[in-house]
Amino acid sequence: MRRRLGVLREDAHAADRAPGNADRRPQPGLQQLNELLDEAREASGAGLRLIVSGPPVPLDSGVELAAYRIVQEGLTNARRHAPGAAVDVELRFTEAAVRLRIQDNGPGPPPFAYPGGHGLTGMRERAAAAGGELQTGAAPGGGFLIEATLPTKAEMAL
Repeated sequence: MRRRLGVLREDAHAADRAPGNADRRPQPGLQQLNELLDEAREASGAGLRLIVSGPPVPLDSGVELAAYRIVQEGLTNARRHAPGAAVDVELRFTEAAVRLRIQDNGPGPPPFAYPGGHGLTGMRERAAAAGGELQTGAAPGGGFLIEATLPTKAEMAL
């Protein structure tokens, strides 16, 4: 057992020293959302908008990370499945929750689509782990829509 743990430690240290390994930074949150959208804009060449309504409220770090990762995966999915489609990312703050809405104007899900790939499953799991919920599907008027509701208060995110 000690030998195995030693090998794992050696692997971890080697990975830390590997060229190109990202430095250890804090987990991203909503403060980095503009940077994420800028990167997605450059990668896709598509129009992206960030719409924020309601006064932003402090969120638990786990909720912040879940929100960021859900938006990140939503942008990745739009680029992969609706290349060139415009994407709106909405954050709506209320006293009890932050509501995320990521909508593209692409073709929407095909009628024969598998009900959830790994990305959609991961987003659902992140939302649930933060004490929230997530729905996905065809957007009214066309495109694909991701909607997540995450609690603003840490004690709600158990």
